[in-house]
Amino acid sequence: MAEIAGDESSPPLPTSEGGETSGAPSTSSPSDTSGGGGGEPSPRTSKPGRKRLVLTASVLLSFLIGLPLLLSSTEIHRSPLPSDAIAALSRRLQSNPPSFPYGLHAVFLRSGGAPSEASVANRIGRDISAQLVDLPNVSNAGNTLISVTVESAGGCSSSSNVASHWRCRAVITADLVRGDEVFDELLHSALGGGGGDGMRVYTVVFVESDDVEELRIVIGKHRHAWVVGKVNEAEVASIVGKVFVKYFMNGGAEEGEPGIVKREFMPVGSDGNIVLSFSLLNANPSDWVYDWEFGKIGERMLTPVIEALRPIANINIESQVLYHTPKSSYSYSDEKLGGNVLSMGDIPFFMWGGVVIWNPPGCSLGSKPHGTLDKMPSQELMETIEIFIGQLRQLFGLKSSYHAQSTDSVTKFITSPKGFAQWELDLLYRHHARSNLLSCITTLESLSSLVQSLPRMIVMDEIGRQVELSLEAAGLAQRNASLGIISATRARALAEDAFFHPSIMSISYASIEHYFAIYMPFFAPVSLHVLLAVMKELKRYRTYCACELANQAKI
Repeated sequence: MAEIAGDESSPPLPTSEGGETSGAPSTSSPSDTSGGGGGEPSPRTSKPGRKRLVLTASVLLSFLIGLPLLLSSTEIHRSPLPSDAIAALSRRLQSNPPSFPYGLHAVFLRSGGAPSEASVANRIGRDISAQLVDLPNVSNAGNTLISVTVESAGGCSSSSNVASHWRCRAVITADLVRGDEVFDELLHSALGGGGGDGMRVYTVVFVESDDVEELRIVIGKHRHAWVVGKVNEAEVASIVGKVFVKYFMNGGAEEGEPGIVKREFMPVGSDGNIVLSFSLLNANPSDWVYDWEFGKIGERMLTPVIEALRPIANINIESQVLYHTPKSSYSYSDEKLGGNVLSMGDIPFFMWGGVVIWNPPGCSLGSKPHGTLDKMPSQELMETIEIFIGQLRQLFGLKSSYHAQSTDSVTKFITSPKGFAQWELDLLYRHHARSNLLSCITTLESLSSLVQSLPRMIVMDEIGRQVELSLEAAGLAQRNASLGIISATRARALAEDAFFHPSIMSISYASIEHYFAIYMPFFAPVSLHVLLAVMKELKRYRTYCACELANQAKI
């Protein structure tokens, strides 16, 4: 049996395993007395309470180590967007609206034999430049390069501003008798192919003739016009300015009438697709039922139109024949409009387009046996399609026909089988490029503002790349006139692809406070208890260390 090692109990000592104290007197094992140590306790090899402190601190350390892992698991990938480049492009387009360089070439075909002088061409060129600056609605006259060529029996001379593409002796005054269509093609051949670097060159040819009492102006179907008659130098600048500004730049808009540049652009969707739907409606299918050969005649007439407008829109054609009950709406005659009129309430389903009412010759109720199927005459179908082409021109912001609406009786227009003259297509291309550039920068600004307003928004690398490519295409459209429409269309498409990227639309983005509200109810109580436990064990550890030092001092 072990004996009590003294009359008085020793101070309480912490146990080595847990640091707990006991109020009972300590006992010694047989090994304690066999060593002759006089009943004294053996010295401790470790500080009391260390294991409990290390265990508690390891729990806190595991929380601290897991915190970066938690943050990385909730990290939002945000590809950097070139916000500064977007803002710079927006300021540039607002201060200097997009414009493309033009070339204006005036050619004088003189019937006399006097030699041509370069000083005359230079003087006329300066007068034309001054006239263009003074004309209204010429916001980009500074981008117009002017050249003048004077041709007579003595030779040709040109101004020194721009190299002329005119081929001397290719056209003479006597060619006028061959007709306007032939003369138009002869001028097109003599002018070669336009300016370099993609610049569109528009030409006004003055043909001196004594057989014409008053000036006659003809607008060709390419990029030129010609004036027949006697013209002195004082009138040249005014006539050139009228033809160039009114037709080649503003699409024939009269004074006070908004040109195509100021109108809202054509009904082309963001995907660039247009569907032309043609329907033959039989009003009363009990008799006089008609079919048509649209696939053979209609598509043949519309194919050149579609090809001409392909840089602007991808046009698809569809046709159908429908059989309706007798009409419930009746038109009324309007002498001012020169036709029958239906109110908008009677045809609310028509968005764009029009209706042609065709009454077959000799058609009367009951004069045709039931079930007899007729074909619409080819000539009637061709005239109907020409009407629809005129309506299509109006949808694109042009006049349906200059022949019917021209107030100038001395001006004549050469029609194109494409439905659009080349100078009209240039006008549409330029306007389409401007509209796409403005739409592109608006979309990019909206995307940049959206990303900046949502710090937790995912921005994929693909979105950043699309924005960069859109900015590159927009810059190319401003620098290169020939690639302007293609690059501007691509810039708009890339900007809209970036804005409507699936990664943006598929997730609801919340603020950082939302994430605190989700995770704090779980992590705050657990972290607080672990932190308090560490503080408690650290305090306990210091207390037992102080007791240990005091006991050693007594020994």
